[in-house]
Amino acid sequence: MRSFLPLLTAALSAVPTATALGRAYVRNNCHFDVSVWSVGSSISGPYRLGKDGGYYAETFAKDPVTGGKALKVTIPANGLFTGAPQTIFAYNLDGGQVWYDLSDTFGDAFAGNKLVEYSAESSCPPIVWGNGVPPGGSQVKVCTSSKDVSLILCAGSGGGNW
Repeated sequence: MRSFLPLLTAALSAVPTATALGRAYVRNNCHFDVSVWSVGSSISGPYRLGKDGGYYAETFAKDPVTGGKALKVTIPANGLFTGAPQTIFAYNLDGGQVWYDLSDTFGDAFAGNKLVEYSAESSCPPIVWGNGVPPGGSQVKVCTSSKDVSLILCAGSGGGNW
């Protein structure tokens, strides 16, 4: 009897495997606590990030209703619901790519503090707000969805590359 094992092995090796997805990180290097909410068609949080190194992470996901997700950061614990200034790390998973940007609404929560949003893929461009205020022009970037994208609050305050 003839073995089908070599044929089966060849067939299975031709099946594409799913690429692992990266994560969206918010790291708080500020000397004060902040709150993060993950917002899409529903809201989760707040996640209170402690000063000097607290962080939040979620695996990239495509929201079934809105398509994208927004990690909204405020300094007050209940800032999402009080009209406090928000810094927003938005992302949209699009197959093998993730589109990401940085924006503010209701004011500039981190004015005077450097913000950096970057991909772990070194060839992808970072978004840098040297004084915590959005510069003019588009802030939208795109990179591979298999690499993490991080927003560093008060960059340069907690060591590391930023």
